[in-house]
Amino acid sequence: MIEGQEGATWNERLDLARTAERLGFESFLTSDHYLSPGGTPERGSFDAWTGVAALAAATERIRLGTMVSPVTFRHPTVLAKAATTVDLVSGGRAELGMGAGWWVEEHTTHGIPFPSTLDRFAMLEEQVEIVHGLFTKEVFSFSGRFYAIEECRFVPKPSQKPHPPIVLGGRAAGPKMSRLVARFADEFNTLGGTPAEVRERLGRIRDAVDESGRDQSTVSTSMMTWYYAGEDDAAWRARVERSRERDPDAGSVDEYLARLERTCILGTPDRFVERLVEYADAGVQRIVLNHEFPDDLEMLQLVGERVLPQLAGKRT
Repeated sequence: MIEGQEGATWNERLDLARTAERLGFESFLTSDHYLSPGGTPERGSFDAWTGVAALAAATERIRLGTMVSPVTFRHPTVLAKAATTVDLVSGGRAELGMGAGWWVEEHTTHGIPFPSTLDRFAMLEEQVEIVHGLFTKEVFSFSGRFYAIEECRFVPKPSQKPHPPIVLGGRAAGPKMSRLVARFADEFNTLGGTPAEVRERLGRIRDAVDESGRDQSTVSTSMMTWYYAGEDDAAWRARVERSRERDPDAGSVDEYLARLERTCILGTPDRFVERLVEYADAGVQRIVLNHEFPDDLEMLQLVGERVLPQLAGKRT
């Protein structure tokens, strides 16, 4: 995964996606933001879904999507149409990540309304139901507090059956989110956390799936976090220092490193694998590695060549 709002050029995105595909990664995902956090507004952003559509035509195997698209950016029928377009262009490789959105500044600077937290989550509930209905129903109608759809014949349908995976993302897994995942989602993705914290969150999701009567095998659980890898300690620590220099609120080297070690994946390939297994044992079925530096193909290649082969035969 890359953060799309951090100034990555088109060529850097394309190189990363094609390199990840060549190395055997399952998916290449992008966040969906229009402004860079951390006081760096000069970093540019592409629109997530038009960028993903371009990658769909430029790759052959790797899956593509967002992690995640906020409900405030697009009407649900527009979001469903964008994901369907990517799915058809790619031959069935789209993944649709959805979330409530969280960052007010990118909304005010771009003239996008930013409702309250309660309203945004209510919008998410309606959007997920609408997108699912458009994907799966021949004719779909909906009437809610925020959206109304009358007899929509949503064609063409996506290539994947019954539909592209719907991934709901959020740091927590509260009762409302858990119920929404159990009802509509194919995957829940949590953000960061220690293995113990992640186990607790994913346990709440699993409990909700049981309570809904749904088959556990139909819902996946994943986690997104940043990673810093290197052939030796000096190499991965140099990448951590590069990250610290980009963060105006990073604090001292020791403070920053302690924060990263708590919830991120960092170290040499062997330590990297150990950390992944810790999260797998906590219930993480898919790890989404946030690649901070779009010009650093070497780190991506290191993980592909030295970490992925070690995972063969392990519980991941």
